[in-house]
Amino acid sequence: MLHMPTHDFLTCLLDSLKGPVLFADTDHVVRYANRAARQHYTGVDELIGESLLRCHNEVSCQKMVEVLARLQDGVEEELIVDNEKHRVYMRAVRDATGCLLGYYERYDPPRGQ
Repeated sequence: MLHMPTHDFLTCLLDSLKGPVLFADTDHVVRYANRAARQHYTGVDELIGESLLRCHNEVSCQKMVEVLARLQDGVEEELIVDNEKHRVYMRAVRDATGCLLGYYERYDPPRGQ
C-alpha cells in the first residue's frame, strides 16, 4: 500500500520518466523540472521560479507566446521544434474544469526513427 503524500508520489512518478518534463505556468514561469530535465537542461535549478523566456532567443520567445495563446484557446498540443535531433511539443496542462494551468515540453525522436 502506498503511504506517502500525493506530492511526493507525483514527484517520484515524474522523476521515473526518461524524458525531460519542465512545467511552466501561464506566465512562462518555471514551476517544476523532473530529474531528466535537470540533467538535460543546463542551469535548470536556477530557473525554477524564473521566466522560461529568459533562456530563449527572441524568435523562440515569440513562438512560445503565440503557442501559449493557442493553448489558452483550447489547443492541447503543438509542435514547436522539428529537426534532425528531435521533435518538441508544447503540451497544455489543465485543471479538472479545463482551465489552463501552464504547459510542458514533450520530446519525440526525429521523424523516421
